[in-house]
Amino acid sequence: MKPSVVIVDSGSANLRSIYRAVEKTGFRVQVSASSAVISRAAGIIFPGVGAFEQAMELLRQRGLAGSLKEAVLEGRPFLGICLGLQLLFSESEERGSREGQDAPQPGGLSILRGRVKRFPPGLPVPHVGWNRVFLKRPHPLFDGLPEGSYFYFTHSYYIQPLDEGVVLTVTEYGRPFASSVARGNLLGVQFHPEKSGPAGLRLLANFIRIVDSQAEVFSELREGE
Repeated sequence: MKPSVVIVDSGSANLRSIYRAVEKTGFRVQVSASSAVISRAAGIIFPGVGAFEQAMELLRQRGLAGSLKEAVLEGRPFLGICLGLQLLFSESEERGSREGQDAPQPGGLSILRGRVKRFPPGLPVPHVGWNRVFLKRPHPLFDGLPEGSYFYFTHSYYIQPLDEGVVLTVTEYGRPFASSVARGNLLGVQFHPEKSGPAGLRLLANFIRIVDSQAEVFSELREGE
């Protein structure tokens, strides 16, 4: 039986389309807001839409922040999508309900160091539609995808990692911005693979292959606990 992939129900994501897309890979996939379920998953997909601050508050209310950090620290395959990517970082300029220059910047999970920034004035926001993604280095997540493949974006903020070494792809929107990251088994994409047609399905299938290739290792670790 194929190992399970858990899609995190953070309370701030549209889960149906990502569920259906992952289901097409043939893996067992479930949606869960349970820390116990997440802690035993072979792979984790963390989608998100909406505002940074409110999403973090929902994670805290559901007791999920610690489980997500633990999964990353253990090295289990992890894919953040859109806001799920942004929440991996330390802070965001998106203040939500606390507007004003004196308001503290909302804190994220701080798994990756860096900030989430708003696109500069003069650019239409949100950035919506199809745009090209260019690799900075080869990675199994993009196996079989031509350089400059198109993916679907919808976002007003972008990530600015402190460590440029984690940047996996860049996309041009007024200026180049990091559109995906990779550090070990921790992966994140700003675009929506579940809305990106064949290219998106290929990327999700590649992530599932990463999960499958390492599922036995983490199963043995769990059995030894």
